[in-house]
Amino acid sequence: MNELVQRFLRYVTFDTQSNPHNSACPSSPGQFTFAEFLKTELIELGLSDVSLDSNGYLMAKLPSNLEYDVPAIGFIAHMDTAPDASGKDVKPQLVEDYQGGDIALGKGDEVLSPIQYPDLHRLHGHNLITTDGTTLLGADNKAGIAEIISAVAELIAHPEIPHGDICIGFTPDEEIGRGANLFDVEKFGAQWAYTIDGGPVGELEYENFNATSADVICHGTNVHPGTAKDKMVNAMNIAAKFQLMMPADETPETTEGYEGFYHLKSANMSVAKSELGYIIRDFEREGLEARKAFMQQKVAELNDQLDKGRVELVLTDSYFNMKEMVEPHPHIIELAKQAMITCDVEPMIKPIRGGTDGARLSFMGLPCPNIFTGGYNFHGIHEFISIEGMEQAVKVIVTLAEKTALKYK
Repeated sequence: MNELVQRFLRYVTFDTQSNPHNSACPSSPGQFTFAEFLKTELIELGLSDVSLDSNGYLMAKLPSNLEYDVPAIGFIAHMDTAPDASGKDVKPQLVEDYQGGDIALGKGDEVLSPIQYPDLHRLHGHNLITTDGTTLLGADNKAGIAEIISAVAELIAHPEIPHGDICIGFTPDEEIGRGANLFDVEKFGAQWAYTIDGGPVGELEYENFNATSADVICHGTNVHPGTAKDKMVNAMNIAAKFQLMMPADETPETTEGYEGFYHLKSANMSVAKSELGYIIRDFEREGLEARKAFMQQKVAELNDQLDKGRVELVLTDSYFNMKEMVEPHPHIIELAKQAMITCDVEPMIKPIRGGTDGARLSFMGLPCPNIFTGGYNFHGIHEFISIEGMEQAVKVIVTLAEKTALKYK
């Protein structure tokens, strides 16, 4: 398992932060550099059908060691890190045998505190990898990549462990919602797959939000303020009125579990034109449609108060709940649960309050639940991961491959 840690520490040195403002795929050059590095590693490991396309999608296969047919299964992770915090010059810190209390990050005053992050209370005795307080760590999702490759290396080193074809896929730009855009499901070759992109040990997810983005464009009239009476229409005031019409108790900071929300994530403001960027989330399709209708109603109300056309609404569906594509195949979830139980991991089946490549891939014909990595606090400078959690993820992947083989014997 030391190889697992060393892999991970190598991987986080690559700056692979995706760029939502670049329409190219991959959206940042570091992702392709990392993909080329991984391609070489997969070839040296002895995998077959190793391919890296011009868009940065890396695929490979560990051929079956069986004399009977078993469905090919896949394991998928993404190479990019989130734009929310810098992923350049990551300097991981190793905290051995954590016994509680604050963890100092780097040389400054930044700390990782169990008061702010109570999950630390359950990790006494674990060996942790943290940031230095200036960047994210990159466990989302380089831990998943390290765990998949380490599991495949384990299967190669132990040919007595039965397994069918194991398909591996590493994708670009998942963090900006494009990870599945150019994924070739037919080429990948699996009948179903698992993204290794979850958080704490035991997470098993096959439900996610239905997602829509909503852009509210407010048109004003700009006039010199000295002569503005009865002439100026301040688009920022219109935008403020719209935001005040949104439910204050249905935001990310007030919801949990299966509760949906409206989230104002960006604003570009001026007197002449102001734009509000929202994301809308709901676990039920009907709920999502109701939220979209609510926003349309509020736009109509504002336009009734103002000149027609002062406020526009642009709705764009992003992804849908994979549950409807995974539930018809209950064995996919059951195999993952049994693999966890065999590895002394208690399955924690919970909805993803977000989306993954697996959501999109499920609607592309590749049912694809999500499995834990052992990481915490993704997308920020307080990100960290448990080495023991990473080791358990590797064991679950290996056991899942074995249980799939035995199920079809």
